Amino acid sequence: MRNLAASKKAMLYVLLSVVCSVTVSVILKLARRYEVDTRQVIVWNYPVTVLCTGAVLRPDMAGFVPASAPFGIYLLLGVFLPLIFILLSASIRYTGIVRTEVAQRLSLFISVIAAFWLFQERLHYGKLAGVAVGFAAILCSIGWHRGRSSGGVGRWVWVYPLAVFIGYGMVDVLLKTVAQITAVPYTTSLFLIFSSAMLVAFGYLVYLIVFSKQRFSLNAIYWGVALGAFNFANFLFYMRAHRTLPDNPSIVFTGMNVGVIALGTLVGLLFFKEKLSLVNKIGVILAVVSVLIIAYS
Repeated sequence: MRNLAASKKAMLYVLLSVVCSVTVSVILKLARRYEVDTRQVIVWNYPVTVLCTGAVLRPDMAGFVPASAPFGIYLLLGVFLPLIFILLSASIRYTGIVRTEVAQRLSLFISVIAAFWLFQERLHYGKLAGVAVGFAAILCSIGWHRGRSSGGVGRWVWVYPLAVFIGYGMVDVLLKTVAQITAVPYTTSLFLIFSSAMLVAFGYLVYLIVFSKQRFSLNAIYWGVALGAFNFANFLFYMRAHRTLPDNPSIVFTGMNVGVIALGTLVGLLFFKEKLSLVNKIGVILAVVSVLIIAYS
């Protein structure tokens, strides 16, 4: 009974995390539709993330020892996170939610490969098979074609989901590296990483307003607050699902990745009328198969 209750609670957290993750993509899609500058929306997401991390996760800054902290990785992630978020927004704009969610979720097999090469984990041929299927899914789902968007921007639209795939994979590897540094609590590291990302994002905002002469958008603040809230909630619920089922991480892992691909596909097709070719649909199916193989091998 106890295990059953824990499983139900974990699956509720997974469901909430899936909904929040897809909602992040929907917010970026709708912001663009309502002509709100998504770059500024992304900037204002970070103060919310930092505040939520401090208030909810309560990082132990009093016991923080700077000499033990990997500030180089913190800074690298501080630059990567806003940059990849902007690429995510561009991918959603030019290729749609479905292809972008598949690319983001399949970035996990970059982490799988890194686990063998960098973190000395044992080689499992089942996981390598999952990586191979995932690679086929990427080739099928993102679409290696020239788009028709104005200004030539969409001539090579496949670059955006490919960048999301590589970028999120690199972030996963860096976060795993940070998690292995036991001298600094993980919540403290997260707070410092998000704070670094916030500073970089504000620097980018100054560049947009002062040097690129972009108009400051007050509406972007409201959209950014919503984006930051759902972005943090996605992370929080996913983390709580793992803590609720610490002995069954594959269940949480599978539920999250398959859930996001499935819900993202439904939202993209039904609400935003995104069109997928037969090859794209095969890519979505292969993505689900890849996640299942990696989780249970």
